[in-house]
Amino acid sequence: MKKNTQLIHAGRSKQWTGSAVNPPLVRASTIVFDTMQELREATKQRGNRVPYYGRRGTQTHFAFQEAMCELEGGAGCALYPCGAAAVSGALLAFLKQGDHLLMVDSVYEPTRALCDKLLAGLGIETTYYDPLIGAGIAALIKPNTRMIFLESPGSLTMEVQDIPAICAVARASQIITVLDNTWASPILCKPFELGVDISIQAATKYIIGHSDVMLGTASATEQYWSQLREHSYLMGYCASADDVYAASRGLRTLGVRLKQHEQNALQVAQWLAQRPEVATVRHPAFADHPGHQQFKRDFSGSNGLFSFVLSQGSLKQVEAFIEGMQHFKMGFSWGGYESLITATLNVQTLRQASHWPYSGPLIRLHIGLEDPEDLIDDLQAAFQRFHAAI
Repeated sequence: MKKNTQLIHAGRSKQWTGSAVNPPLVRASTIVFDTMQELREATKQRGNRVPYYGRRGTQTHFAFQEAMCELEGGAGCALYPCGAAAVSGALLAFLKQGDHLLMVDSVYEPTRALCDKLLAGLGIETTYYDPLIGAGIAALIKPNTRMIFLESPGSLTMEVQDIPAICAVARASQIITVLDNTWASPILCKPFELGVDISIQAATKYIIGHSDVMLGTASATEQYWSQLREHSYLMGYCASADDVYAASRGLRTLGVRLKQHEQNALQVAQWLAQRPEVATVRHPAFADHPGHQQFKRDFSGSNGLFSFVLSQGSLKQVEAFIEGMQHFKMGFSWGGYESLITATLNVQTLRQASHWPYSGPLIRLHIGLEDPEDLIDDLQAAFQRFHAAI
């Protein structure tokens, strides 16, 4: 099936939907049984989408998990209350005291904080690596390296990693690879076809699509699925049936929403690239973007998230630029129907292993589903305020 057809049908087998179009919303904590034999059988099958206890899931959860496996290609999918929980759940399911983790230097800031604070306190060592290192990551592997974590593109500076090259090195040394695949959603990149072992989604973003639900997923290959599932369960991770229902419904329009996000963002990005104040536009679809060749090879399209760097600008000017917006709202996250804007004054402070070549402020945009001409008008007025604030 083509991707939009697959989005419509994934997770909608009669086992879950019955005669309805959508999988039902089933809320439950306790699952009751009529006989001891039924309870024993459910206990044996509790990893196979059979109702056992609410934290293991209901038909609502099972339908969405099945859909995610169909879309990403994993053997199983664990659910978490948010994307950050999916990251911590995946890492803690496999890392232990004395292990070494290789973490991409362009990683989402909360993941960096997890490594530097919680994992360090547990005796797990983290080494950050240049996102463009590719197969050169082999030089950083230690005898105790247990995992390599990728995020591609990076959600702030957008570097695209050479996922197959890194995964090939990892597999040769029996090292687990984990990819934060949120930017691509389940349809723009197929991580398991590229050699990834575990794929993470902050379903909060494009899958939900409406900025009103928190949810995370981690899908795994057959080799790692059982341990990911059981360790996540032992740590108490679970997700509300209501939130999972919203995610399942969000999947059905994901393809058409992403296409519109992509078209709108490219129009805005191309306009920004012509502005004299802009040093560079960090958009993976641009030919001069770091990792663009890997993007063309491994991704089937782009979305609404990109950033641009100003040649110069003081804090006062950046504040004037952002604070008077009419359509762009200032806030964290992305992936909803609305446009968002944030600023980072000094990217290098967020780096340990790679050099950031620009000195000006970075502005990150999420381009929503508004008319792009209105968004361009908003940015035009922002540049006027920027210059007036000198």
